[in-house]
Parts: sequence; C-alpha cells; structure tokens
Amino acid sequence: MKIKKNIATSENGFIFNPATGDSFSANHLASAILLSMKNGEEADHIKQNILEKYDVSRDQLERDWEDWLLQLKEANLLEV
Repeated sequence: MKIKKNIATSENGFIFNPATGDSFSANHLASAILLSMKNGEEADHIKQNILEKYDVSRDQLERDWEDWLLQLKEANLLEV
C-alpha cells in the first residue's frame, strides 16, 4: 500500500491531507514510516528496518502493522 502523493508530511510529525483538509500528528517512528511509504519503499523493507532498530518481535510488528494500515485507511491517507 502506498500513501497518497498529495499528503504533506513534516519531520516533526505533522501530516496534512489537502483533499480533505484533515491534519494529524504522529510520533517520530510513525513519521519515518510515512515518509518511507511515500517514497515508495516496500512494506517488507520498512518492517525489516524497524526490527533492526527497535526491540519488537516480528509477531508484534505484524499486528501493529495491520493496525497502522487500518488507521491510515480510516484517515483516507492511502491510495486505493
């Protein structure tokens, strides 16, 4: 899944959807993931980077990843 091209993100966690006018704030990790997704990085590559940098099990990451995608979908930030 990819983030819509028109979604604006900043390094400090501000996310803006110009199509809806909605804005969100995210923590550092979420901002980095969004930027990676926006740059077209594959999910497996992003998840591998997370596993290398953070103390999280693969199972937990997979559960969190599915929740993350659901949140992005509900916020209308994903390309369909």
